[in-house]
Amino acid sequence: FIMAFFTKKDGKEEEDIYYESDLEEARESVLKTGMPETVKESVLKEIEKLSKAGRSSAEYTIGINYIDYLVSLPWNISTADNLDIKFAQSVLDQDHYGLNEIKDRILEYLAVRILKSSQKPKILVVDDEKIVRMNLDHVLTKEGYTVLTAENGIEARKILEANPVNLIITDLKMQEMDGMGVLAAAKEKDPGVLVIMITGYADVSTAVSAMQKGVFDFISKPFKLDEVRDSVEKALAARNAKMVTKGPVLCFTGPPGTGKTSLGISIARSLGKKFIRVSLAGLNDEAQIRGHRRSYVGALPGRIIQEIRRAGSKNPVFMLDEIDKIGQDFKGDPAAALLEVLDPEQQANFIDHYLDVPFDLSDVMFIMTANTIDPIPGPLLDRLEILTLSGYTEEEKEKIAFNHLIPKAIKNTGLEEFPVEITPEAVRRVVREYTREAGLRNLQRQADAIFRKTARSILTENDSAKDKISITEDMIPDLLGPRKFYFEVTEVKERVGVTTGLAWTETGGEIIFIEASKMKGKGELILTGSLGNVMRESAQTALSYIRSNTEIYEIQEDFFEETDIHIHVPAGAIPKDGPSAGLTIAIALVSLLTGRPCRRDVALTGELTLSGRILPVGGIKEKALAARRAGVKTIVFSAKNESDIQNLPKTIHRDLQIIQIHELNEVIEKILLQPMTK
Repeated sequence: FIMAFFTKKDGKEEEDIYYESDLEEARESVLKTGMPETVKESVLKEIEKLSKAGRSSAEYTIGINYIDYLVSLPWNISTADNLDIKFAQSVLDQDHYGLNEIKDRILEYLAVRILKSSQKPKILVVDDEKIVRMNLDHVLTKEGYTVLTAENGIEARKILEANPVNLIITDLKMQEMDGMGVLAAAKEKDPGVLVIMITGYADVSTAVSAMQKGVFDFISKPFKLDEVRDSVEKALAARNAKMVTKGPVLCFTGPPGTGKTSLGISIARSLGKKFIRVSLAGLNDEAQIRGHRRSYVGALPGRIIQEIRRAGSKNPVFMLDEIDKIGQDFKGDPAAALLEVLDPEQQANFIDHYLDVPFDLSDVMFIMTANTIDPIPGPLLDRLEILTLSGYTEEEKEKIAFNHLIPKAIKNTGLEEFPVEITPEAVRRVVREYTREAGLRNLQRQADAIFRKTARSILTENDSAKDKISITEDMIPDLLGPRKFYFEVTEVKERVGVTTGLAWTETGGEIIFIEASKMKGKGELILTGSLGNVMRESAQTALSYIRSNTEIYEIQEDFFEETDIHIHVPAGAIPKDGPSAGLTIAIALVSLLTGRPCRRDVALTGELTLSGRILPVGGIKEKALAARRAGVKTIVFSAKNESDIQNLPKTIHRDLQIIQIHELNEVIEKILLQPMTK
């Protein structure tokens, strides 16, 4: 019994030794990290609590894991920015063709960072002793600072009125205006300015009073120059931490396959930063952003903190993909949780529920992607800078195919060592007859299919690797089958009551046809084609405008009393809505009621008012690209879309005639042909 007692006692002492060792190791780890002081104090209190808890308790295990997680975070670890604007431009041009507006915005961001980082801190030295001013001027100028000097407070105040400074070093005792007066004048001009006070009359009460009034440091005379130098470095470091250049929260919007995600990767590479991507599609739990409380079993931080920890850097490029597809249910609203993450005023104090201490996200460059901005909540959208990727022209697709897609397809199919080439005419045919999209994904699939079949033919037909294999335009149908897309506008004849419209969708611009017919009835307006409320209202508005202006179009005033009007938009299984069909519907009705067919090579978009005015609409570039793909020769826009029209690619201006109108009457004669002969 006695032996068992002493054995148990010795085991308990050994356990206590290990217990104290674990806590001491955790305490040393916390002190070595670069945590902010407030966070460090909070963690040390947590360790103090654990010292009073038993090692076998669940609270101890949770606490140790929590401390280990905090210690592993990159509190002060960051990658050095590659602030070389020429290198960044070369990377963006190498990875992406076109997208000039996006590239310009990224280079502007980089230029601001370069200018901010190249500014020399400006220091004002105020002292009535000339030798002190000269010594400080010499030392601080040698350190690379811009130094201004003043021999008294009056002169210092005049300098402050004309020159903003980052730091003031001032003597306390001076004639006319002492150091406290300089402090008051400086804080009145700039509340964020830092002041270091030096004096030979230092005592505890004076130092405390100065600190309470906003003095950063208090140095006693005689002082060592190294002491002043260290104090200046700490003061400027503290100011720079508060004045970090707040990066923009960019949001790339556009159809699928236009390069939104790959553009984020290129930005990270051009800046020399680490890249993080998190998909928000289908996310419906707020805890995925903010984490779980530690009281929950298996609690973890949110994805933001997890990914930053995994990256090991506090200043990565962080891409939140598919932000327009966030869900919402009883678990909370993830979009609302993102407000704290993306708001520049709140980023510096982001609190994850698991960490329960603030983590600074102000160094992170956040980038969002979305196909459309409509589902994004207003408060969240207000914090984003929207950059639109509209889609690519046929010429751009051809160049991208040769620069990126075809080399990738050759690599994927194992043909790198074979002399395989494809002619520009063949690529052009693939773009026109086998793809109909704003992006590039389908073009990549077709390229992969071409080279897969080529690889098979090399093996089955025993083609020599030395012989050059050329894929020509005539070979495309054999490789990809019959053509999949046609120029649906130019291949259909003109009809009465049928017009060509332009629509915008999440996948880019589309051509739609609006058909109108009349029959005997009781004056009803029939609308079919799975139309939304906005398009139904546009149709009613167009009919009301025509009924109120029958004399202009030489239509009988009572035409609607014994006639039903049926407006149909084909592809009825596809929902359609939007404020850009009013003009197209009105032209279809005028064509129907006057018997004048509408030109099929003319496409229209715009909203119509009851007074006949044409209002501007969105998606101009996407619609213009769709019209060009479909073989349209003329497009009609509102004159108020002038700025959007000017930004269209030169190829669109070259191939399409663009008509800008203010009212419906301006375009009738340009679109409608003479009545058809019976």
